Amino acid sequence: MAYTNYLYMICFPNPSLVGSQLNPERFARHYTVGSTRDYQGRLIFAELDPDFRNDFFDIETGMKALVPHDDGRPKSTKFIASYRILENVDFKAIRSLYLSTPAGYVMRINPADFDAIPSSNTLRIYTEITPIRMLVLSKNNFADFGKHVTEPGNPKGAPKIFYTQLEFNIDEFIEEFSSNPLMPSPIPGLHPSKLRDAVYEVQRISTKTQKGLSLDCPFDRIPARMIRHGFMFASREDYRFFPMPDMQTIEKDFYRYYKTMD
Repeated sequence: MAYTNYLYMICFPNPSLVGSQLNPERFARHYTVGSTRDYQGRLIFAELDPDFRNDFFDIETGMKALVPHDDGRPKSTKFIASYRILENVDFKAIRSLYLSTPAGYVMRINPADFDAIPSSNTLRIYTEITPIRMLVLSKNNFADFGKHVTEPGNPKGAPKIFYTQLEFNIDEFIEEFSSNPLMPSPIPGLHPSKLRDAVYEVQRISTKTQKGLSLDCPFDRIPARMIRHGFMFASREDYRFFPMPDMQTIEKDFYRYYKTMD
C-alpha cells in the first residue's frame, strides 16, 4: 500500500524534525496515546512542506527511510534531527500548526497575516515555547516581542523564536490581589506575589521593557483558553503567524479537540 510521506516539526514538548507516514491526526494519536513512550501532555507540531530541504539536516535520508513495515503498517516516525530545529527551518515551509490534547485530538491552525498592534506601555505576559522556554512580562506588543528576542546580541534571545501571549489583565490582577492576598495564582507555577513584584518593578523603571517571571515556562499547565492572538514564529526579519480560533469556532470545527481541551 502506498502512503503519503509527511514532514513534521515538533515544537512542544521536545523540538524535533520528524518524517512520518501518518497524517496529522494519526500522528498526534501515536505520539500521545499510541506509543510506548506514553506521553501524557500537550503536543504542538507543524506540518512542513515535504519538499523543504536545508543542508543543516539530512532530510533526504530520513524521508527515504519512510518504508512501511513488513505487515503493511505505515512507518510512524523517523526522527531526522533534534538540535537547532527552528533556527534552520524556513518559515515559508510551515504549512499548518497543530495543537493536540493529551487525548490525542487535534486542532489545525492555518497561517494568516498579522494586523499590527499599536505600541503602548501596557504590560503583557508571553510564553516562549521553543527554543527558549521562559515566562516573560513585557511592554512590547505581540510582534515587537519576537523582534526583541531575536535581536542579535540579546543574551536571553535566539535567532528564531516560537511563542504566544496569554490572555491576562494586569490591572485586574493587581486590584484583586490587593484585596485578596490569598488568591490562587492566575498562572500555574507562578506565585501571585512574584508576579505583582515584577509588575511593580517594570512599571517603576521606565527603561526596563521586560522581566523574566520563570526560567521554565509551564506551558503544558496553562489552559488553552488563556492563549491570546495565537502563535508566532519570529525572527529579526520575518514571521509566520497562526491565529487562535475563538471558542465557538473550535467547538464547531474541532469538536473532539474542544471536548478534551484543558
